[in-house]
Amino acid sequence: MSDIPSTELSDADTIIRLTAELEAKESLIREQTAALTHTRKIFARASVAARIGVWECSLPDETLHWTDVVYDMFDLPRGSILNRSEIVKCYSEQTAKELHRRRTRAIEDRSGFSMDAEIMTVKGNHRWIRLTATVECEGGVPVRIFGMKQDITEQKILLDRTKYLAEYDLMTGLANRSQFQSKLSGLCERDGTGNSCGALLLVDLDGFKKVNDTLGHAVGDDCLKELADRLKSVCGEAEVVARIGGDEFGILLGLHFSPTATATLAHEIVEALSKPVLHCGQQIKLGASVGIALVDGCTQSELFKKADTALYAAKAAGRNTFKIFERDDVSHVRGPPRAA
Repeated sequence: MSDIPSTELSDADTIIRLTAELEAKESLIREQTAALTHTRKIFARASVAARIGVWECSLPDETLHWTDVVYDMFDLPRGSILNRSEIVKCYSEQTAKELHRRRTRAIEDRSGFSMDAEIMTVKGNHRWIRLTATVECEGGVPVRIFGMKQDITEQKILLDRTKYLAEYDLMTGLANRSQFQSKLSGLCERDGTGNSCGALLLVDLDGFKKVNDTLGHAVGDDCLKELADRLKSVCGEAEVVARIGGDEFGILLGLHFSPTATATLAHEIVEALSKPVLHCGQQIKLGASVGIALVDGCTQSELFKKADTALYAAKAAGRNTFKIFERDDVSHVRGPPRAA
């Protein structure tokens, strides 16, 4: 038998067991640390790819902490000291006011908020970010506000471009037929009682077909752009100036326009569009006929038909002039423009 006392054997066994347990726990910690490091790498890469960063602000001292992606959004060196009062200056005036309102409300209510914010970075880059925020409390007292910020500049540009394509004519930059019809409907609905003013003007270019036939469509397109610019300049107070057909334009005047003011504007339109267009040293002579219908309680369809009737009367009168719809006018009548 061994001469080693049993108590010493028991202590040795305990040491061996405890050492094994300690090594097992250290191994588990190493594995968990490696997994956490790997997860952080994945999160960091995903954060960069999605342009999403995490931020937090201590309360009430307003100390800011950002992840690297947020620094990048504002074009600031990563890890640099942050001063919230200076950061707020990067937001547009309107965004800064809205951010202050929502942030104050969230802190008071112990809640959160989300919003799209417009910023100008320290390097002068214009960006849009989507901001989310949540207020954390301890014992019912707000101690910090935190959340995420995502760069949505490209998404915003795409959305704005899609909206532009849906509402504007690409060649002239004027409103398109779809937006025109929507505005026309709204104008008629607002009038309702028939006691207000306001009007629809339809403008048709005189001599445009001849330009296309003799000088080509490229020259015709240049003329359209030039005349559209003139029309937009003359009709600065109109609710909408739209291209509703090949060489046809629609102008909506708000209910504050009197019949006299409408007639004055129509005269200015005819004068502006009758001036020659200079193209490659050549003066191209065009003109415009204008038909006018006063809103006067009309439905959308009735108003368009009346303006169209007046337009035909202007053409019958020799073109390059304007006519206001008269009740006894029974000229040719077309229907309203079809939806795009």
